[in-house]
Amino acid sequence: MQGAVLYGPREVRFEQQEVPKINKATDAIISLSATCICGSDLWPYRGIQPIAGPTPMGHEYCGIVEEVGREVRNIKPGQFVVGSFATSDNTCVICRDGYQSSCVQREWMSGAQAPFLRVPFADGTLVPTKDLPPKELIPSLLATSDVLGTGWFAADAANVKPGNTIVVVGDGAVGLLSVLSAKQMGAERIIAMSRHASRQKLAREFGATDIVTERGDEGVARIEEMTKGIGADSVLECVGTQESMMQAIQCTRPGGYVSYVGVPHGVTLDGEHLFFSHVHLHGGPAPVRRYLPELIKLVLNGEINPGKVFDLVLPLNEVAEGYRAMDERRAIKTLLRP
Repeated sequence: MQGAVLYGPREVRFEQQEVPKINKATDAIISLSATCICGSDLWPYRGIQPIAGPTPMGHEYCGIVEEVGREVRNIKPGQFVVGSFATSDNTCVICRDGYQSSCVQREWMSGAQAPFLRVPFADGTLVPTKDLPPKELIPSLLATSDVLGTGWFAADAANVKPGNTIVVVGDGAVGLLSVLSAKQMGAERIIAMSRHASRQKLAREFGATDIVTERGDEGVARIEEMTKGIGADSVLECVGTQESMMQAIQCTRPGGYVSYVGVPHGVTLDGEHLFFSHVHLHGGPAPVRRYLPELIKLVLNGEINPGKVFDLVLPLNEVAEGYRAMDERRAIKTLLRP
């Protein structure tokens, strides 16, 4: 088979790879119905996050089970499944507490930008659907694998409740689906911070009530003005830069909540400022596996359509163009069809 491999900054090759095989008795092999490019893939693509050598890319996936190891009990060949970007046994004390992305046996998924994928700890990582889903729902089911699960965690970790005023910092796919998640959780006022017309439009479709184009100190001042000097109840940080994190904290009222789900690069916090801000901070790699059953059900019932974040669809062999489009902000998120 052929798959995407990152060799260095802005050098993605679609090249020959070995077809994955069962390595451990807890593995499953799936044929991918769809995969995609994640915003976090752009960090190594841009050379901001170093790689040790040629790296198979991709960690978002859904598809049909082809084969399972002899110890797999709940996942069976022929099932349609969705999995997380982090594997989990789903039985350890951390998993039972709902933080499967920190499972004691966690492995980070990679190599999903290819036709076939090996998934370790299949019973704990994969969630099957009862029946094969219609093709039109594949993009939305794929979104549950990471960006929707991460957006949902952003809203959950920020304690979004009915009637709240919330702010979403970041208008990438995770930020946009954080808007959708906050809407589903009953937030009354959802302020999306965005400078891009196409993303603003989608944010409003997902439930944003207000758009703020300012950033940094100007963005903080605008939120203070809109909340009559109080600040937001919850702020969802979906970027991972120093500016976005400080903007999130400064937009939050004392006693409010900040979630951070953007992979941090160069973020440092001043202890004294944090001490007097009186905000709750919670975040990290989203425990997508915790939410997958609920999110898959919402998609299959037609209650949400997170697949709208895929505004570019390409065949898998054009993966390099998908990276370029997202890097140049010509696309929010690229879906790849094997």
